[in-house]
Amino acid sequence: MQLSSLLERFSEPETLKMAKLGRELRAQGVDVIDLSLGEPDFDTPSHIKEAAIKAINDNWSHYTPVPGFLDVREAACTKLKRDNNLDYNPTEIVVSTGAKQSLANAILALVDDGEEVIIPTPYWVTYSELVKIARGKVVEVRTSQASGFKITPQQLEAAITPKTKVFLFSSPCNPSGAVYNKEELKALAEVFKKHPNIFIISDEIYEFINYVGAHESIAQFEELKERIVIVNGLSKGFAMTGWRLGYTASSAIIAKAMEKIQGQTTSGTCSITQKAAVTALTGDLAATWDMTKEFTRRKKRVLELVKEIPGIECSEPDGAFYIFPDVSSFYGKSDGNVVVNNSADFSMYILNTAHVSSVMGAAFGEPDCVRFSFANNIENIERGWARIKDALAKLK
Repeated sequence: MQLSSLLERFSEPETLKMAKLGRELRAQGVDVIDLSLGEPDFDTPSHIKEAAIKAINDNWSHYTPVPGFLDVREAACTKLKRDNNLDYNPTEIVVSTGAKQSLANAILALVDDGEEVIIPTPYWVTYSELVKIARGKVVEVRTSQASGFKITPQQLEAAITPKTKVFLFSSPCNPSGAVYNKEELKALAEVFKKHPNIFIISDEIYEFINYVGAHESIAQFEELKERIVIVNGLSKGFAMTGWRLGYTASSAIIAKAMEKIQGQTTSGTCSITQKAAVTALTGDLAATWDMTKEFTRRKKRVLELVKEIPGIECSEPDGAFYIFPDVSSFYGKSDGNVVVNNSADFSMYILNTAHVSSVMGAAFGEPDCVRFSFANNIENIERGWARIKDALAKLK
């Protein structure tokens, strides 16, 4: 059977692959502790659920406009002004079925065959694969724990070529938890001012899960705003992963291009989710801040547990709900049966030995690290890291 060569251009997300392996072990009766998936373990706040129930009862059950209902696009504009002091109008907002589709729309609208997309490592696994789907070329710029996993203006300048089309990054970052402050963004903005043909995609989905202060968006620099696409959504800050709603804020020209692409794929996003999104984006954020407080507590605890394990080097994340430790000191070691040679081996070893799921750092462009989520309750976090500690002690 001859399938499309498109399938050979990109890989299945390692995050989903590890989740699938975990489910398979559970189906065999194994108690697997999931520290792999980036999904808050909280329920959607009640006031948002009530808005969805009202929408169902009010019969909002028909097809929706491709870029989203006007009121949800207005709500996104209200949120961007309230939280980020950014001025957008509804013609510059496109609502999609999740931030992943928003990213896909943006990349497909901007990147042509052979054009380069600069992505600082580590990065979310899907970034590179979407660029490959668009037939673009991924240009990785390596960062490190020492640099806070953040790209410098000098690194950015050195990576730019005549073929550079897009710079793609996230703040707060999945998987590292790196958060760019205003001064750091301004320094990058100065580089972009010298290169007016480069677009910037800023993934801000973890905006509310920030442990170091107010969120800063690169779109605040007015000279760049026309070529910036902000990607955001409801999944992380509102515990609405299954509701599937993301949105972009960009120039009207880029928004129209993304709407055209979406019109031939999913068309408009779920009507009920959109009506709930109006309440989420414009309503009380108390439940969101409560979730962030709990993530702060979990972060503190997981860092305490990691410090008890010799050989793991881990910096403190400033945002999101992951740690991204360097585990390379275990490479070349064995428990007598299995040899750990890389981050994939490390993740598979602790899955099969400790029955704890994680995601190998190579999937994020950083082969010395492994991503562990703390979007799980404290009890599971403590049980999981106790198992990991025991399993790693067997490696000699």
